[in-house]
Amino acid sequence: MRLEADDVKTVTTRLKRAHGHLASVIRMLEDGAECEDALTQLAAVNKAISRGGYALVATGLHQCLAEEGPDSVDTKKLEKLFLALA
Repeated sequence: MRLEADDVKTVTTRLKRAHGHLASVIRMLEDGAECEDALTQLAAVNKAISRGGYALVATGLHQCLAEEGPDSVDTKKLEKLFLALA
């Protein structure tokens, strides 16, 4: 299923923010920042990316339910998507 750009705008915004944050972590490492500081920031990037993934799955599920009804949900596929993010 393809999602409309408007439907995933919050997800793309979140991932763009994480992208910028990751660039900051890389810069920190290149500049010799403290390991603990870099790891703290990297954990924040990881969390932002994970939340983006879960939000994407939720958006797709919502669209599927709205357009095709509850019987259209492939629970095995949905489980696989969630586990891919774990």
